[in-house]
Amino acid sequence: MSDAVKVAIIGSGPAGLSAAARAAQLGMAHVLLEKTDHLSDTIFKYQKGKRVLATPERLDLRSDCRFAEGARETILGNWDQDAANNGVNVAYQAEVVEVSGQKGAFSIKTAKGTVIAAENIVLAIGTQGNPNRLRCDGYDLPHIIYQVDDPEDFKNQHITVVGSGDAGIENALGVAEEALENTVTILNRSKDFARAKAKNVSDMMEAGENGFLSIRTETQPKLVEPGWLTLETPNGDERIECDVIVARLGSVAPRGFVESMGIEFTGPDREAFPKLSPTFESTVPGIFVIGALAGYPLIKHCMNQGYDVVEFINGNSALTPADEKDLAAIFADLPQKKSVSEWLDYLRTRVRIFADVSPLQMREFMLDSKVAFYRRGEVVFDKGEPGSSLFAIADGHAEVEVAPGVTVPIEQGSIFGEVGLISGRKRGATIRAGEDSIFVEVSRTAALKLMAAVPGAKRVINRISLERQLLQIFKGGLTVDDLQEVVDQAEVVRVPAGKVVVTEGEQGDDVYVIRSGSMVVEKDIGGKPIFLRYLPAGSYFGEMGVLSGEPRNATVKAAVGSEVIKLTGESFRKMLTARPQVRAATEAAVAERAAMNAFIESRKASYSSAVDLYSDTASFIMKEGLGEATDALLIDENLCVGCDNCEKACADSHEGLSRLDREAGKTFAHLHVPTSCRHCEHPHCMADCPPNVIHRGPDGEVFMEPGCIGCGNCMRNCPYGVIRMEAAPPPKPGLLSWLLFGKGPGPGEPSPKWTKKKLGDEKPKKIAVKCDMCKGIAGGPACVRACPTGAAIRVSPEEFLSIARLEEDAG
Repeated sequence: MSDAVKVAIIGSGPAGLSAAARAAQLGMAHVLLEKTDHLSDTIFKYQKGKRVLATPERLDLRSDCRFAEGARETILGNWDQDAANNGVNVAYQAEVVEVSGQKGAFSIKTAKGTVIAAENIVLAIGTQGNPNRLRCDGYDLPHIIYQVDDPEDFKNQHITVVGSGDAGIENALGVAEEALENTVTILNRSKDFARAKAKNVSDMMEAGENGFLSIRTETQPKLVEPGWLTLETPNGDERIECDVIVARLGSVAPRGFVESMGIEFTGPDREAFPKLSPTFESTVPGIFVIGALAGYPLIKHCMNQGYDVVEFINGNSALTPADEKDLAAIFADLPQKKSVSEWLDYLRTRVRIFADVSPLQMREFMLDSKVAFYRRGEVVFDKGEPGSSLFAIADGHAEVEVAPGVTVPIEQGSIFGEVGLISGRKRGATIRAGEDSIFVEVSRTAALKLMAAVPGAKRVINRISLERQLLQIFKGGLTVDDLQEVVDQAEVVRVPAGKVVVTEGEQGDDVYVIRSGSMVVEKDIGGKPIFLRYLPAGSYFGEMGVLSGEPRNATVKAAVGSEVIKLTGESFRKMLTARPQVRAATEAAVAERAAMNAFIESRKASYSSAVDLYSDTASFIMKEGLGEATDALLIDENLCVGCDNCEKACADSHEGLSRLDREAGKTFAHLHVPTSCRHCEHPHCMADCPPNVIHRGPDGEVFMEPGCIGCGNCMRNCPYGVIRMEAAPPPKPGLLSWLLFGKGPGPGEPSPKWTKKKLGDEKPKKIAVKCDMCKGIAGGPACVRACPTGAAIRVSPEEFLSIARLEEDAG
């Protein structure tokens, strides 16, 4: 055994290399142990020519090694030079197989039998050596690979990339180069690309728009066969050609190896990380963990940690992390005065969803969150208000208004706003501070990242979401304790669009709560499926059969890709038995629905044609995107005279650019759905807006504030073609000038010829243009106000798809 070094660093990735360079600069006896024959094996294995991003941009780099955005080859070359220039002591081909001893006297054994003595150990081994494997039938077939070394190895093949984090997107873009002539598909099991960098998502969307790859969201592999892949999609199973599957499903810590050193993890989940102090020290004194193994996968974070950890080992207790000033600004306005570390510990110990979050993860997480102090009685948000952020109660408590004069407290440590996060629906209740309180507001993006990275947080959010949905459904008649057995036995089920959840005439003993998406209820009348009602997220169904014991009296199927929570009939009945007043209210609702069904049965002979028409109409508008709309423009063609006043009014209200195309779109019967924004529950256009100028207003409108950079991402992401890229035309003369003197092009959007004549050689920048529901304009949407016949209306699905319309048509 050689003389003991002050610090042995295991792993030469960005974190380990930065730590070794700092140790060398400080003159510390050190060794950097690398199991391969080159530095930074993870970066080395990046695909050839990959461009490495230096995010987050707001974070300063603190390292003795260089790092800026650039090609993989350039960065590796710079690091080789930096290691040599700093005098880093590297031991190559030194795979560590065993660590023993204690602080001041560790013994590190390599695969070759070499033993190194060290006073401290920095563990920077990352997680890429332990990738998550594909889990579906056919997972072990040889054409499934887990990394792409060189995209040029793949030519003229059908390639499916599974996983839409940074690695998956970059691999997909690499093999989708036009010269390679591959047919490339990338799968994302969710709607959001929460774990990927914004630039990667933008590049992927652009490639999709240009036809270089197919982007499939809410889709996952179901069956792998030679030459084929069966997909589970929102619209059912689909079989596609597939020669190669690139599975980039993330990676997890090599837990067995780490735990063999005595290091404890934050929880039992496979995705959990080691428990660490703010100085990166593990539960074993003298062993420090940094980089991806600590939960920080971004290169700049890793390099900063490498620098910092060696400073801490060297006794620099005054050093604060590079993000300290940004975090201090977040906590600056709170009434209690604490250091950043004290605030982070305070939040982790007082909020349930943060319990399994490491101190290092907590720092990154809080940079995307807000913390605010609320006075007693102050409204956090109102019922019906749009919003998808999540709130956590760090101090005090919140009051939920579940009915007029009825409030339910939410205790310190819990959360609220989770229904909007999961379903995208407007806020279901008004929330106030029950006392002077401190609430953490977590953006949708940050919350999705938290749920993806910390399984314990995801479990807490899902459980509380179900409890709240049930409490809201039953209007304060239940407590969380009443729901214990129901929630324990609940199961979340994904339902593709069009799939039947319950079938009329079948026996069933389960109740379903719609977690996200929406359902339609149909009844068989005269051999035809007749539409009865629309059920948005937060609704429940199936209770009629559970309470009566009779077969299902209607069919319920998904209008769009949805998630439902299946509750067992037995636990549901026990819950109602324990609360007679809730059972009575539920039975009253069941009786009302039964009466409605009986009414339809009794009257079907007298208005079956109206029912058929309305049922087909309901099906049509679901296909046109109203299933996820919160507000959509419809035109009754029985009343429309084709005057185009709607388009002209829209243009004159928005700097000469109309936000709708009356003639475009599809028509069924007398209903026309023109090309105009639906103001979706989960706006696709918001998914990747680099300047973050797309927002939802207080009335549900999705609008764009000034600052558009013209990237076109929103236009590409919108599935309904209602966003266009246009330059604002020059100002027009007023209406009187046109009426009296013929000046200008007149009402509406000016012709391209007039615009070109006025602009000459000037080429103004194009920006995104879409309907904003005439935000800030008195009287509401100009298109509706300008319609002389009342043909134009704006509706939500709930308003349009109601049984009341059936009765009106019947009359």
